[in-house]
Amino acid sequence: MKLTPVMEKYILHWGEMGTRWGVNRTVAQIQALLFLSDRPLNAEEISETLGVARSNVSTSIKELQSWNLIKTVPQMGDRREHFATLKDPWELFYTIMEGRKLRELDPTMSVLRECVLESENDKQTPDEVKARIKDVLDFMETLDTWHNQIKGLPKSTLLKLIKLGAKVQNFLGNK
Repeated sequence: MKLTPVMEKYILHWGEMGTRWGVNRTVAQIQALLFLSDRPLNAEEISETLGVARSNVSTSIKELQSWNLIKTVPQMGDRREHFATLKDPWELFYTIMEGRKLRELDPTMSVLRECVLESENDKQTPDEVKARIKDVLDFMETLDTWHNQIKGLPKSTLLKLIKLGAKVQNFLGNK
């Protein structure tokens, strides 16, 4: 696949941003390449286009598949696997949010719930510390509830809500 300077810039920046989000640079670059590509690509094409080792591509593809960010797309007459990613930024956002929720938020809430339960009979932990842990749990559960409500909204409704921004405060009558 031939990359234009704009495509290269996008892919390189996405890789850089990936490292800031806690994702391997190559993983992010492969997702960006597939996002820009007009057709599914096989691992060899990805490796050649990005100039990375084939083994690195294989590992990165597995990572992207574990996040449900890429899928295998069969190609007539070619036994190699070809890969594609979601093209809609909203779908990508939702998929990433669901993955992060499952990997980060859910386990954290489970541990916080255990801490709150265990602290009920714990005489050693100061009451202020118990309250802080409970506050964090309440906060995270509120975020989880909000996430579940938001993900059920149609994209058009969510876009309107986002565009409203701080105007919602006026609607609610809170100054």
